[in-house]
Amino acid sequence: MDQITLGDVTVTRVKEYFGSVEMTPAEFFPESPDGAWDEHRSWLAPDFLDPETNECVAAIQTWLLRSEGRTILVDTGVGNHKDRPYAAVWNRLDTDFLDNLAAAGVRPEDVDLVVNTHLHVDHVGWNTRLDGRTWVPTFPNATYLMPERDFDFWNPANDHKPLLGRGNQNVFEDSVAPVHAAGLAHLWDDSYRIDKNLRLDLAPGHTPGSSVLTLDSGGDRALFVGDLVHTALQLVEPATNSCFCEDPAQARATRHRLLGQAAEDNALVFPAHLGGQGGAEVVRDGAGFAIKEWAGFARIS
Repeated sequence: MDQITLGDVTVTRVKEYFGSVEMTPAEFFPESPDGAWDEHRSWLAPDFLDPETNECVAAIQTWLLRSEGRTILVDTGVGNHKDRPYAAVWNRLDTDFLDNLAAAGVRPEDVDLVVNTHLHVDHVGWNTRLDGRTWVPTFPNATYLMPERDFDFWNPANDHKPLLGRGNQNVFEDSVAPVHAAGLAHLWDDSYRIDKNLRLDLAPGHTPGSSVLTLDSGGDRALFVGDLVHTALQLVEPATNSCFCEDPAQARATRHRLLGQAAEDNALVFPAHLGGQGGAEVVRDGAGFAIKEWAGFARIS
C-alpha cells in the first residue's frame, strides 16, 4: 500500500495507468520556455519524460483519503471499456483499477464521497461501470461532488465550444449523466466544506469549474490541484500551460496563486497525473518556484 499520513488524514495512491501519453513536450506544453525540457531533463526523465521517445509520461491515479471516518476518492481516472474516439490513448481501456482499490482495502460500496476536480475524460471515468449495456454508478453509496460550472460547460445540451474540441466526446453521457440521473451528484460552486480537514474551492482556468482540494489537519497541509499542474516542469515554470487549458491566462494566474499559497503554507502539492513520488513541496525562487523535496510516496511504475 502506497500511503502517507497528514494530520488526521491518510492519503493512499491508487494507480490506474502509468506511461506515455503519446505526446511530445512541444505538443502537450507548447508554451514551454525554449530549452526548458532539456535544461531540467536530468530530473524530468524518466518519471515525467521518456528520454528515448521524447514523449511525456504521466500517471492516471486516484487519491484515496480517509478523513473523519469517511472514505473519499479524488478523481476517478479514465475507466474501462469507454469509447474515446478522439482520445485514442484512453480508448476502451481494460485496467486493474478496481483490484488496486481493493488492495488498498476499499470496495466500491465502501466509498462515501467522490470528488471530481473537473470533468475531463481522465478524471471521471470510474464514476461509472458497465452493467450489461448500461452505465451505472461504480460507487453506489457515494455522493459525487462535481463543480457546477463544469457540469454546465460539458453538458452537450448547452452547446459550448471547448478548446478541447471533441476530446471529451461521450464523457458526459457515459460518466457524468448516469450519476446525476441516479441522484448521487451534488453540484457545488465557489467553495464546499467536506469536513474539518478538507475543503473544495474553485480554481478555474484549466476548465471553468476546475477545483482544488485543500487538506489542513494537525499542522500538515496539502493541495490536490487536479490538472492545474500536469507535469513537474510546471512547478518550476509555472507560466507554462498545457494545450488543454480552456482559459490560458486564467490558468497561469491560478497556478501562480496556488503555488504561492503552497510555498507560504509549506503545503505538499499533489497534481492528478504526477508520476515519480506523486507530489512535491515547493519554495519561492525569485519570481518563480523551486522544488524543495518530493512527497513521501514510492516512485510509481
